[in-house]
Amino acid sequence: MTIAIIGAGFTGLSSAYTLLKQKHNVTVFEKDPTPGGLAIGFSQKNWEWTLEKYYHHWFTNDKSVLDLAKEINYPVIIKRPKTSTYIDESIYQLDSITSLLKFPKLSIPDRIRMGAVLGLIKYNPFWQILENIKATSFLSTSLGKKAYQLIWEPLFVNKFGKYANDVSLAWFWARIVKRTPSLAYPKGGFLEFANALVKKIEEKGGKVLFNTEVAEIKSGKEVEVKYKVRSSEFGVRSYDKVIVTLPSYFFIKIAPQLPDEYKNKLLGLKGLGATNLILRLNKPFLSDGTYWLNICDNKSPIMAIVEHTNLIDKKNYNNEHIVYLGNYLPHDHAFMKMNADELLKIYDPYLRKINSTYKSTVSSYHLSTVPFAQPIIPLNYSKIVPTFETPIKNVYLANIQQVYPWDRGTNYAVELGEKVAKLITKV
Repeated sequence: MTIAIIGAGFTGLSSAYTLLKQKHNVTVFEKDPTPGGLAIGFSQKNWEWTLEKYYHHWFTNDKSVLDLAKEINYPVIIKRPKTSTYIDESIYQLDSITSLLKFPKLSIPDRIRMGAVLGLIKYNPFWQILENIKATSFLSTSLGKKAYQLIWEPLFVNKFGKYANDVSLAWFWARIVKRTPSLAYPKGGFLEFANALVKKIEEKGGKVLFNTEVAEIKSGKEVEVKYKVRSSEFGVRSYDKVIVTLPSYFFIKIAPQLPDEYKNKLLGLKGLGATNLILRLNKPFLSDGTYWLNICDNKSPIMAIVEHTNLIDKKNYNNEHIVYLGNYLPHDHAFMKMNADELLKIYDPYLRKINSTYKSTVSSYHLSTVPFAQPIIPLNYSKIVPTFETPIKNVYLANIQQVYPWDRGTNYAVELGEKVAKLITKV
């Protein structure tokens, strides 16, 4: 079969690689100049490695992506970083049962209670029974008022905003089940890993067309793909089948044949965008070695602070210290419309509470913003999650809203790509 794949994120690349192993003719269309999707990376002068625009890592149980890395012989680094939580203007390490039992802000019975509840969630294999329970309702009841209000309530509010009380316990289950103390990271960065996968695709006869934006797909006897390369005129190619890996609203935009009922169902699925302000400093921001700092403060303008170079050696970035200031926000939030200077001005007073002298160590900063990065998982999401098959004949959809019960991540993007590739070869 001739198959077109729209989008060179890890869903698109893994589906292309899987189909090529089955000897199909595959072309990938990507509007950007480089692959990676939400894991897209960039480089700077004197850096040996690339860096992600949005913080990324793998857990050591991320089987799909780690198996793929092994299959293409790509080296992966595994480290045990430090995860901490910012509460009442102090930093506490909270990344193990031992650190939880030492946590001074809760009584010993509350610490034991929280450890027991999280343990029960982690070792429960039946996520389906959690689908119709709200995460915040369950946590506020099972953990007790103080633990919930101190830690979990601000985490949910900072991450999901107005949707905090809508999220299913199945989503929280997935986050707890998949978390591992050690983390994995592809040598050279996610962009280099994506480039290596593109090379394997091309070696197997596949084509990856960068700077090529798909304007329309239309199904008839075959599926026509109308595309444009930069400022050139439109071109049209026909394929037996097409896999779309774009966010749902982009799919709707390029597929005029979709019926209104289907479009309304896709648009009814909620999600948040992401904004990441990346600081480049000549000294550490989190001097205690913390890699990931959760912010448990409802008044914070920042959801999480991630010091990338407390996971990956700074020597790979010309000895700079790299810090992400991350947020998930609605696409129309004021922060999503601001530039880097405006955001840093808002963040600055809060950052000074954590590191009063950080500003003098900042050499530069970069802002990355994307309109969709985090799906909202409501109660009983399995009943509304989109199928791969769409109303348009021989056109399939595979995107982040379908990785349920798991959460966003390149591991699930790879798994999703493999699943849709196997499906369309059976149809």
